[in-house]
Amino acid sequence: MRITGPPRTPAQRKQDVLTRLEREEDVWVATADGGGKPWLVALWFLWDGEAVWLATRATNPTGRNLREGRGVRLAFGDTRDVVLIDGEAEVFTREDVPAETVRAYVAKYGWNPGEDAPSYAYFRVRPLVVQAMRGEYEMTGRQVMRDGRWVS
Repeated sequence: MRITGPPRTPAQRKQDVLTRLEREEDVWVATADGGGKPWLVALWFLWDGEAVWLATRATNPTGRNLREGRGVRLAFGDTRDVVLIDGEAEVFTREDVPAETVRAYVAKYGWNPGEDAPSYAYFRVRPLVVQAMRGEYEMTGRQVMRDGRWVS
């Protein structure tokens, strides 16, 4: 990507993040266990307008890390157009997940994880910090959300 203009405004970056959350299907999910061992996987996700929903087996490393540590980093894109979301995860069993979330997940992917296997759980990730940048020239002003609140 060649730099052809000025860095995006905070409002434009926020809009680009929201558009990406609606459009994208996959997200990189980074977690760590209690000993600090990192784990990185790509998962399908759902954006409900306030939080990112993930579904994975509660018994795999990602599920255990989300359940036990709650801290998570989500990454979209590549180094030329990246969105990073730091948040806290809350676990929902397939019995406790809101019905509207399941319906939206099935509508987006044609798959209901809760029907696939009993070990699947849903995780709601509430964003605390969101960064959006398109390379080095957009490092300044990259935080578009702090402490769970949009900057613009």
